[in-house]
Parts: sequence; structure tokens; C-alpha cells
Amino acid sequence: MVKVLSVGGSIVVPREPDTDFLKQFANMIRTWLEQDKERKLILVVGGGGQARIYQKAYADIAENTDSSQADWIGIMATRLNAQLLKAVFADLCIEDVVYDPTQAAEFKGKILLAAGWKPGFSTDNDAVLLAKKFNAKTVINLSNIEKVYTDDPKKNPDAKPLDVISWTDFRKMVGDEWSPGKNTPFDPIASKEAEKEGISVICAGGKNIGNIQSILDDKDFVGTKIG
Repeated sequence: MVKVLSVGGSIVVPREPDTDFLKQFANMIRTWLEQDKERKLILVVGGGGQARIYQKAYADIAENTDSSQADWIGIMATRLNAQLLKAVFADLCIEDVVYDPTQAAEFKGKILLAAGWKPGFSTDNDAVLLAKKFNAKTVINLSNIEKVYTDDPKKNPDAKPLDVISWTDFRKMVGDEWSPGKNTPFDPIASKEAEKEGISVICAGGKNIGNIQSILDDKDFVGTKIG
């Protein structure tokens, strides 16, 4: 009964915390958990606007940038965002925010919060590793895009939205390498791990509360299933 929600930081903190959205999101999550005492939820939170702002500042200031340092900046933004959500769900989230998904041993509460781990790994990867550890078969990836497209729709007007795509085809699209701030529907390293573990990913828009609930309830939804 464990579900994994990977929430893009741009949904939680576009430039500053989106309090109106977070109130609606928190109310929906609480109601969903109350409907079945066996339900549990893992929430993994991205870095969002603050990560990009600080990474850009680093690039503007430093003569020679280092991808590891840029990654650490993004990681710290994810940890701040996750701590905000842990505070919002303090009564349901007993454990500390998880930084290392390989060391998450217990899940006593109803919600487990997780954030960035270390350079070279995005929060998408954390979500997959936690899904594997706690036997969740699907990761729900919420971002600012409603579906995966055959190509970047901002650059290619002929790009088509997809309802379903195999891991093989998806990985051909996104490649095999991760870089800080890389903008893909799901991170290539996480995609490789998810395929290996037989974990599916649902990519959907993060602002549609009703649609998120439909996904959690295994009902029809707007989005793309990978795998």
C-alpha cells in the first residue's frame, strides 16, 4: 500500500513556496490517507526555482564551475523544500527527512519525506531507490508537463503527446547521462534503474489536484505511463 510521489521543485517552489497549491495538496493527501489505514506515502521533493537561481549565480560568479558543486547547490534546495513539507505533515511524518535512500530503514509514520542525496543523482533516482526498498511498483512523477512528448514541444511543433511509452523507447529519447539541472521528463540514471527493477513511472502535471488523486486511486488520469 506504499505509493511514491516525486514532486518537482518547480511545483512546490516556483520561485517561492506556492502556499495556495500546498494547502490544497496537503488537504488532498490527508484525505486520501485517512480513507484507508493501510495507505502510506513517500514524498520526494525537487529543488525548484531556488536551485536554478543559485546554480545560475554560481555559474555567473565562478570562472571555472564544477558539476559536483552545482549538484550540491541543487541538493541543498531539495532539502529545504522537503523540510517545509515535513513541517506541514509533522503529525504524519515521524522519521527525519531521508537524504540517503539506501539507508532508509524504517517507515513508521504515514508519510516519509525524502530529498536530494549526493552529486550525480537527482531526486528522480531517490524516488526509484525508495520505491525498490519499500516495494512500490510505480513512481508518480509530478512536474510542469502533463505528458511526455515524442520531442521537445517548445522546439518542435510536430511533437506528439504520449499516453504510454516503453522504457526502451523512452531511454533512447533521454540518453544515459545526468547533469545538474538537466531538463527531461525523468532522469536518465533513474530511468535505467527503474527499468532494471521493473518499476513503472507515471509522468503528470503537478498542479492538477484532482488528477493527482485519480492517479493515487488507480483511476483514469491525464499523463504518460513509462514502462
